Amino acid sequence: MQKLKLAGLAILSGLLMGVSWPETGNLAPLFFIALTPLLYIEYTVTQNKIKSRFLFYYAYLAFITFNTFTTWWIWFASDAGMIMAEALNSLFMATVFLWFHSIKKKLGAKKGYFSLIVLWIGFEWLHYNWDLSHPWSSFGNVFANHIKLIQWYEYTGVLGGTFWLLLVNILVFNLIRKIVILSEPIKSQLKLISITALLIIIPISTSYIIFNNYTEIQTPIEVVIVQPNIDPYTEKFGGMSEAQQVGRILSLAKEKTTLSTDFVIAPETAIPRGSEESVLEQNYAIQEIRRFLRNYPNTKFVIGASTYNDYPKSEEKPTPSARPDERTGGWYDAFNSALQISNNEEIKIYHKSKLVLGVEKLPFAKLLSPLEDFAINLGGTMGSLGVQKEAEIFKNEKGNIAPVICYESIYGDYVTDYIKKGADAIFIITNDGWWEDTPGYKQHLTYAQLRSIETRRSIARSANTGISCVINQKGEIEHKTKWWEKAVVNATINLNTKTTIYTQFGDYLGRISAALAALLLLWNISLYYKSKGQSID
Repeated sequence: MQKLKLAGLAILSGLLMGVSWPETGNLAPLFFIALTPLLYIEYTVTQNKIKSRFLFYYAYLAFITFNTFTTWWIWFASDAGMIMAEALNSLFMATVFLWFHSIKKKLGAKKGYFSLIVLWIGFEWLHYNWDLSHPWSSFGNVFANHIKLIQWYEYTGVLGGTFWLLLVNILVFNLIRKIVILSEPIKSQLKLISITALLIIIPISTSYIIFNNYTEIQTPIEVVIVQPNIDPYTEKFGGMSEAQQVGRILSLAKEKTTLSTDFVIAPETAIPRGSEESVLEQNYAIQEIRRFLRNYPNTKFVIGASTYNDYPKSEEKPTPSARPDERTGGWYDAFNSALQISNNEEIKIYHKSKLVLGVEKLPFAKLLSPLEDFAINLGGTMGSLGVQKEAEIFKNEKGNIAPVICYESIYGDYVTDYIKKGADAIFIITNDGWWEDTPGYKQHLTYAQLRSIETRRSIARSANTGISCVINQKGEIEHKTKWWEKAVVNATINLNTKTTIYTQFGDYLGRISAALAALLLLWNISLYYKSKGQSID
């Protein structure tokens, strides 16, 4: 009976996290209590001296419920990819929770709960920065649809939100433990109640003050955002000709482009036919865009494209992602690229650096390179794509632009690299049609709001099938298009040259937590072997 009760509590914890999430419930404040059932399970396991492996099972049940509830829509792109993503993320989360339990048993409750915070934030930081990276479910993302609550992300980034949630959940659970489980009088817990309330109220109040007092400096540029609405499954890579696709994009752009337009923005892989970068000018789409720009001498065109670089014949692969070219006997790298095209200037190219796991790359390339042909095709090219080593901006007299491609927009620390290099605004180009009409593309949009708050940069977002929009420097969405409709938007956004604390220092909370977590784990391991040695003696 107890096992059934604990399993039910694990599922409850997962469901509370799930309904808190953007676009799967939007009840973000519920996350302040979402972990308390799981913390109660850990407490019960400790008090009753239940074997730790059972805690792992309950934690896994909680996190598989959470991950499935919030990202089930991956199924529409890849059923195997969805299963793998849910299984691995839940495994990682349950393992971190088990480590917390182990440390708490050896070092006591205070150090134990402290370890939960640093272990979890350290894990989220790692999940942004290793080969198995998939930080879609970082806890701090839960407030993406509640931007008035988290304007202080400009100081901490998303990991600050994770810290906030973990701390409040721990305090709430300790209140429940003392008042409900241990039957201590409420009066004796007034101090803890007050601290918990203040830890919720003060950040929210501070955020509202920042929101109501933030004013953008008026440094406007005019942008035209194109949403061509080309089905990625049936049209983009075969159902429509290149001429038809480019014609649709330019026809929509023409509706709103004026002589004062500074930038026209089109989505990821809007130029579908792969082109060798040394001869881009021979590409039909490039020629048509240049012809379009003759009528707008001061306008620049930012657009996504599939590109590649050829390498000469050699016995060894020139890069980890290079693939054999059967035509030449040499090698080539394929890229998901952003191009900036303008009158009388060379084309500027940026290669997407943060690739989608299992879609655009396989992890640990040197080890798993024989399997790279099994990477799922969601960008028009098969196998692992090449990457650019670091962020790069498009420099212009009228404003320096961060060309953020699709999945890169969920990496807050990476986006700050563009800003450090001088980006005054952010352009996000994406597809967002792979998951059909599900929470996937909506969540992706809301995460862009977090980037605007963290960096205080205006965002122009072009999504092939929607949603395209402008996001101001407070994270508010403007000029929002509808899903799965052709659309074009003419809007004004403001440039900004000031840098936030988060822009300067990035995920400092993650780096500090990862270091502390490593020390705690080493301490825990040393205590384990010390006790083992004593028992042998």
